[in-house]
Amino acid sequence: MSVVKSTLSDEDRGVVGTALQGALVDLVDLSLVAKQVHWNVVGPRFRSVHLQLDDVVASARQHADTVAERASAIGVSPDGRAGTVAETSGISEITDGWIKDVDVVQAMVDALSAVIGRMRERISVTADPDPVSQDIFIGLTADLEKHHWMFQAEAH
Repeated sequence: MSVVKSTLSDEDRGVVGTALQGALVDLVDLSLVAKQVHWNVVGPRFRSVHLQLDDVVASARQHADTVAERASAIGVSPDGRAGTVAETSGISEITDGWIKDVDVVQAMVDALSAVIGRMRERISVTADPDPVSQDIFIGLTADLEKHHWMFQAEAH
């Protein structure tokens, strides 16, 4: 049941809703992964990596809210529950315990690469059915690519 009526056709709403839900899960998980390694990073570059991770967390949380609200606006109920995120995220699991700064940087490069790849797919599939949602995906992908660049630069 949808309480909110969308101007999109049912078919288009289905395509866009699936893309938005996938993005929500990726962004929630990205924020959790970044926060987990933020708490556990150790090494000579601790401070710079620690602060950079806070930027990723803030960005991912802001974009997750935008994506969830867009889903609601088109009549799709967003699902950011822990179980849903754990079952459907495409980000590799992060190890527990202390993590060396170089390993944190590589983990974030990998996580961001995975999310960016899926966001680019979402940009493609939403082009025709909903350019408004596509625009959201374009903007947040640009932001994620900035974080990806910064972590890659940190690695060298």
